Amino acid sequence: MCGRFVITSPPAALRQMFGYIEQPNFPPRHNVAPTQPIPVVILENGGRHFQLMRWGLIPSWVKDPRTFSLLINARSETVREKPAFKNAIKRRRALIPADGYYEWQDAGGRKRPFFIHRRDGHPIAFAALAETWMGPNGEEQDTVAIVTAPASPDLARLHHRVPVTIDPEAFEHWLDCRTNDVDDVMPMLRGPQVGEFDWHQVTTRVNSFANDDPQLMLPMTAEEIAAEEAPPPKKTAQRRTSVREDDGQGSLF
Repeated sequence: MCGRFVITSPPAALRQMFGYIEQPNFPPRHNVAPTQPIPVVILENGGRHFQLMRWGLIPSWVKDPRTFSLLINARSETVREKPAFKNAIKRRRALIPADGYYEWQDAGGRKRPFFIHRRDGHPIAFAALAETWMGPNGEEQDTVAIVTAPASPDLARLHHRVPVTIDPEAFEHWLDCRTNDVDDVMPMLRGPQVGEFDWHQVTTRVNSFANDDPQLMLPMTAEEIAAEEAPPPKKTAQRRTSVREDDGQGSLF
């Protein structure tokens, strides 16, 4: 599962890592949420290109996106059969640059957010599938979903699914849909190896996508965790007073 992620590396460093032609200058994002435009790398006309796409894939055959479910993730086990993804896995595989993502652990009915990142601190490349939706009036919208896979035993303590990440030396293999068919890339659709990623608990402020600042990624102290998990103070009962008769002067209360 991947429902929020961060992208904080400098644009020049990401351009060098992913090898796209464009030179975009975009600000760091600390709480990227579904339906927002996100950076995507695709292979077109023999070169890699940077493009902004809506996070939430809309297949080309959808008549009205307003009545279609939001597809932010694609399960690796079923991408070949699901109508929403079977064309994209063949013809438009993509990469999403990131520096980590958030996951919520369900502990005793309480959702605790964690920030997950590579142990070596390097940026991440999420495996993604892209589609261009065309409306009845000729409008177009480029959309994308992140591919997920079963989690390794260590990450499974947080959630049973994780985003698929592609190593830099395999970028071309994943992106080149002309040379490599689905059978060639299916072995790549797996979660990170044990020990490859690290994580720490973060503030519940990340629950609201309106919050987007570096403090969201910081590890919480034991005192901060206890303060967030403490039950809210009980409200004291207030004595009800009798209603006075209207004295003709009016009142707001």
